[in-house]
Amino acid sequence: MNFLPRRLHELQARSRADQQDPQWQRLYASRSGVEGTMNELVNGHRMRRCRYHGVAKAHVQHVLTAIAVNIERLSTQEPEDSTYRPRSPTAFQQYLDDNELPRPRWWRQGQ
Repeated sequence: MNFLPRRLHELQARSRADQQDPQWQRLYASRSGVEGTMNELVNGHRMRRCRYHGVAKAHVQHVLTAIAVNIERLSTQEPEDSTYRPRSPTAFQQYLDDNELPRPRWWRQGQ
């Protein structure tokens, strides 16, 4: 068990109380979205290091990667007038779900 010094404990308690304020939550919601996007770029698209040297080439890489991320996001959205409905699970998939067994997504590829 760890106890913080009184000054740090009071600061932490004040910060936690501030987090209950709706205005703080609204501001943090935008920050959360930006941090999620940055995390996707860094971890999903290897943007921590540039492939190219120079500011101009790095800028082109960033712009093209951002375009690719936007296209990827758009491709996962369903059109509003779509009549697509996912198939119901098969009997085998239902059995796995009922018995809380893992159901591999790509069973044909063995992943």
